[in-house]
Amino acid sequence: MIPAVVVFGTAGHALTHLRRARALHDRGEIVLTGACDVREPSAEARALLPAHADITRDPADLLDGADIAVIATPPHTHLPLARQAMNADCHLLLEKPPVLDLVAFDELTELARTRGLACQTGFQSFGSAAVPLIGDTVERGEIGTVTGIAAAGAWIRRDRYFGRAEWAGRRRVRGQPVVDGALTNPFAHAVATALLLNGTAATLPDGIAVELYRARDIEADDTACARLSFEGAPDVVAAATLAAEADHQPYVLVHGTDGRIRWDYKTDLVEIRGEPVSAGPPEDLLVNLVGHLRDAVRLRAPLSATRAFTALVEAVRDAPDPRPLPADRVEITGAGPERHFVVPGIDAAVDTAAERLALFSELALPWTGAGARA
Repeated sequence: MIPAVVVFGTAGHALTHLRRARALHDRGEIVLTGACDVREPSAEARALLPAHADITRDPADLLDGADIAVIATPPHTHLPLARQAMNADCHLLLEKPPVLDLVAFDELTELARTRGLACQTGFQSFGSAAVPLIGDTVERGEIGTVTGIAAAGAWIRRDRYFGRAEWAGRRRVRGQPVVDGALTNPFAHAVATALLLNGTAATLPDGIAVELYRARDIEADDTACARLSFEGAPDVVAAATLAAEADHQPYVLVHGTDGRIRWDYKTDLVEIRGEPVSAGPPEDLLVNLVGHLRDAVRLRAPLSATRAFTALVEAVRDAPDPRPLPADRVEITGAGPERHFVVPGIDAAVDTAAERLALFSELALPWTGAGARA
């Protein structure tokens, strides 16, 4: 069977999904039958669709006869669209964050179970060959006993990034949670991958500590850290900022009693005890989903492997509003859409948090207790 695939969304990251789906269509592995968006699709999006494909504003127009729905729409639309697609007996490739709380997670889990459907999530790093490589390295005891895993990311994000959509940098849109923070969207891969390597991705944490800060005047955090604690497993600590001094490769750091493993998951560069190791090519998640339906191969990024991450998203959603950083701790450079906010020293602070498995407040940084609440 060659599955029929539809894509919900035509802009932003949805374009990446359209490009991959068209490549698979051209190889005869799927049939790309349509796409939908509430906005007018771009010329590029239209060109990626085969001549017979439908373009519509209504997802319901695409679901009759579809086997797989790729959902790459804003985070707060994931649950209703996933529910609609699954009720039409579509398997899912659901972009990250898949859902925004554990109630929605449990609903989709049960819907998939009762209807016999697969739900792959959009954590592309889960398809990396580095995942089994690092797992085997840990299993062989090459770095001793794992004492903790860190996720770290520091990027510059300019005004145009926050102006790309009405939900960007927001905690809520028209009363609906969006939870577009540093750890829950741009660096979601880092957090979810650290939890996967920790063996606790499908486990509810015993405790979650969250610290949310903002350099710019937005609802959501642009700088944040968290610690997820588990009974019988090491802690996972994540630290990230979108107010960096320079762009850096985000990474996951596995701490062991006899060494460490660092994985720059966007470039797939792995270092084991300081030595670079080749991980091999990654597996595309749509290809993996098609293989799962055709040959029963194991899903690389199933919904079940995002339970702990969803617990973090829920904790960020329910946390107090981010603490605004004092003006004297923030620098502003550039103008217009290129303007960006910088917290001097934050790049090093993110690395130190990963090195020490510490929260920002535990590093005695000058801004962690300063500034008035929004």
